[in-house]
Formats: sequence, C-alpha cells, structure tokens
Amino acid sequence: MSGWLAIIGLGPGSSAQITPEVTQLLSEATDIVGYESYVHRITSRNPAVRHLSGNRVELERAYQALNLATDGKNVALVTSGDPGIFAMAAAVFEAVDAGPKTWRSLDIRVLPGITALLAASARTGAPLGNDFCAINLSDNLKPWALIEKRLRLAIDGDFVIACYNPRSNARPNGFAKVLKLLQRETDRKRTLIFARAVSTKHEHIQVIPLEDCRPDMADMQTLIIIGNSMTRIIETTGQPWVYTPRSVDPEKSQ
Repeated sequence: MSGWLAIIGLGPGSSAQITPEVTQLLSEATDIVGYESYVHRITSRNPAVRHLSGNRVELERAYQALNLATDGKNVALVTSGDPGIFAMAAAVFEAVDAGPKTWRSLDIRVLPGITALLAASARTGAPLGNDFCAINLSDNLKPWALIEKRLRLAIDGDFVIACYNPRSNARPNGFAKVLKLLQRETDRKRTLIFARAVSTKHEHIQVIPLEDCRPDMADMQTLIIIGNSMTRIIETTGQPWVYTPRSVDPEKSQ
C-alpha cells in the first residue's frame, strides 16, 4: 500500500514561523527527506528516518521521496520558505511528469510556508504594497540572458522586484550585473532592501539607496527587494519603514 508525500515549507528560519499544519505532518512522517541544513532545523522528537542530501540535487531528492512513498512510507520532503517558490514542489512535479504512471496515483500534498519575500517585507513595513514580482537570479537552471530580459521587463513595468539567490561563491558576478542594469535604467536614489537570514539570530537588514549598493552586500541567504518608482521611506528613531503606496496616480502611470 502506498504512503503519502508531503512537500513542506519550513519558513524563513524561525521555528515560530512554521505553520501548525507542517508541524502536524512532521509528527506523522515515517521518513524526512531534504537538504541537510533544512533537515537539521527540524527539532521534532518524531523518530522518523532522516534522509539527508547535499545542495543542487533537487531531482534526485524528488525521486527518492517518490520512491519512498511508493514503498508505503509517509514522507515529509522539506525545504525552506515555501515549497512552491523556487523550491522542491516544482522538482517533484517535474519528476512525476516524466516518471512512471504509478506516481500519478500517489497521495501528494503541498503545504505552504512563509517565503523569504514575505518575511523580509514584514520586517521592513510594506514594500510589496503594490504590484510586485519575484525573480531568481541564479543562472544554474536558466541562461543569464533570460534573467536580464525579465529584469528589464519588470523595471519597464515599474514592478517592485524581489530577488532570490542573488550571489554565491560560484556566481560572484551576477548581482554586480543587476546593479549596473538598475543604475542605467532607474533612478539612482531608488530604494533597495537587503534582508539576510530573516527571523534567525543572524538576521541583518539594510535599507539603502541604489547609488550606495555594492555586490558584496548580498549572499545566498539574502533576499533583496528593489523598490519601484513610488516606494517610500519613513524615517524613524530606529530602522526606517519602507512601503509602496496602494494607489497609482493615473497621470504618472502613462
């Protein structure tokens, strides 16, 4: 008899931001599959078998989880943030789409989690208060030319832009290209938010005008929000609040 596969999001880092639904499923799982740093975040005393793997083997993890569920295991496949946003849910359904027909009858569930763009927005106010988009800056699975095209279109549409995976040791130059593009095509005073490791003890948030931004301000744990032409800052005695107004002046939208 087949088990089930729950693809779950552990949120941005704090255990307080894991949903009750996820906590319940973790307590029922017989097997937990995931990238080792995410699996280590689980403090549940459930004696589930833990299957740890390295980074950048998403499809292999998906196949492992599907095979375990086919063998009758109740599997929690864990990821950070939300599993449907640049994460494991897409990898699982890619595997199901290309895999044996038996996988299509499995009990597969996707449990949402708080993703980094929501956590970063909440920490800084309401920068996502108007239309926004999310772009993954990693070119591991798509060409840089496509990333740049999407950035240009988002800038042209005056979207607030949330950027995932801006910079890593293997990709040190991509975010520098993004900054140069922004400096050419937008106001240099435009507001950027660098939100690193939000909700953890390593949290660090910077609200900076574009002209003062440097590539080394970002790493793989950083979510960057690029404000649009309307994004505003409210100065306070502490960290400033950032928000994007809900309404748009028709004359300025032409």
